[in-house]
Order: sequence, then C-alpha cells, then structure tokens
Amino acid sequence: MRWPPRLALPGRKSFSLVAALVATAVGAAVLAVPADGGDATVAQRLDPTYRVPATSDSGAAFGGLAAVGALFGYSSGKLGTHFCTASVVHSRGGDLAVTAAHCVSGASTPIAFVPGYADGRAPFGVWQVAQVFTDEAWQASQDPDDDVAFLRLSPASDGVPVEDVTGAELLGSGTQAGLLVQVIGYPDGADAPVWCVNRTKSFTLTQVEFDCGGYTDGTSGGPFLANVSAVSGQGTVVGVIGGYEQGGLTQDVSYSTVFGTAVASLYLTAEASS
Repeated sequence: MRWPPRLALPGRKSFSLVAALVATAVGAAVLAVPADGGDATVAQRLDPTYRVPATSDSGAAFGGLAAVGALFGYSSGKLGTHFCTASVVHSRGGDLAVTAAHCVSGASTPIAFVPGYADGRAPFGVWQVAQVFTDEAWQASQDPDDDVAFLRLSPASDGVPVEDVTGAELLGSGTQAGLLVQVIGYPDGADAPVWCVNRTKSFTLTQVEFDCGGYTDGTSGGPFLANVSAVSGQGTVVGVIGGYEQGGLTQDVSYSTVFGTAVASLYLTAEASS
C-alpha cells in the first residue's frame, strides 16, 4: 500500500488527500542549507540558467523554483510520497503557502512542505504544516468554487520563517480569461516539477481553464503565476490547480477557481493566525 493511503474520491490532479486541520504546530521544521552554500535568505530559484518558458502545449520538467514545492505525508520524521503542490505566498509572518483545499481534506495525517523539491533533494528544507485554513463553504459542501487552502508552516528550529529562505509569490485576485500564466506542478511518480506557459480560458463565471499537457495526478494545488519575473522566477498567484473536477480529469486540461473576495478573506484569516 502506498503511504499515505489514497482516498477513493473523484479528480485526477491530486495523488491522495491527507491531513485536515492540525490545531497546533506539529514541531519545528528541519532547515537544510542550499547545496551551493549560497545565502538561503535571498534564494529565488534553483537553476542559474533559469528562463521563463515560452508558451507551449506540453509541460516540461525543470529544476524547480524555491517558492514552489511538493506536499508530502510526514510521519516519525520521515517523508512519505508527495501528493500535491503548494507555493509560498507573501504574508506578514512569512509563514504561509497556498494549495487546493481538496489536497488537504481527509485523513488526519501530518503534512510537510518541501520547497524546490527535485531529484529526492530538499534544498530549502522540510517545513511542517502547523495549520490548514479552508473556507466555511468548502467545509460545508466541498464546493469547487472554494477549492483553495492556506497552510501555516512551522518555522525552522532557529525561528526563521519559510519566506525568509525561499522568497514568496504575491497573491492576486480576479483571474480573467486570456491572462498569460505559468503553471507549475509535481506529477505523481516524478522527482521534478513541470511547468508550462499559456493563456487562461473562461470556463464558467467562477472557474478558469488552462490547457497544457503533462499535468497528471500530483499537480493539484500548483500555482497559476502571472507577471513572472525572468530574473527571480517569482510572480503573482492568481489561481491553483483545483476547482472543477478537482483540477481536471485529463492531463491536458486544468482548472482553477477565480480568486475573489472569499479567497482574500481566507488569506487574511490565515495571516492573522501568525
């Protein structure tokens, strides 16, 4: 049996659903120094040859970005299998990440976030999820329009928050059709993320569509990044893979709820918890 256990729920973009609310911190994170020995507090990307990818119809594997990572089940100090994607977003406490709500609803299993994960390495450390925030409407009915969650991450053992190590994306709202976005996700069974750039399409008044191949199980929660810097690789999160069909039933079509006032309110609640 794979660990953590897979739940038999619809949707193709999340490998498994783990850990609902964790009321208190589950311990200090283990902070790893980047392999190149550089200054972790200003690290923005992993690949010195970084280039924003061109518009494409298929996702390509790459070396990863510091502020985007994979979610893992975490038990007895050991990582399980990665199952979804999340990204650090700027906050007052420097300790928040955003993902899809369906990624973190289910069994009460501890979760860890590994930013920049690639090839079995955790270049920016392992950060334990201390608290999960989802909208009341999601909790009541798992409405696809509320498929967004914020994660509060425990600080490193020396008290440093994750944002000081990885940098952070900005949080945006009002996702519209025709917006050029870069989408990053960690496919199930792969040790490196994929990325692709394309323009969003209007799906419904509350959902947008992103067409690009290669977004299989595990990519749920991956950020839709607008206005991406060619220097840092960072941008503004205007959506996450989720929503309709929990992000999409096929690998070449993904969805996101439109970020609006509900997401902004949820973010403020999460930020106030720090």
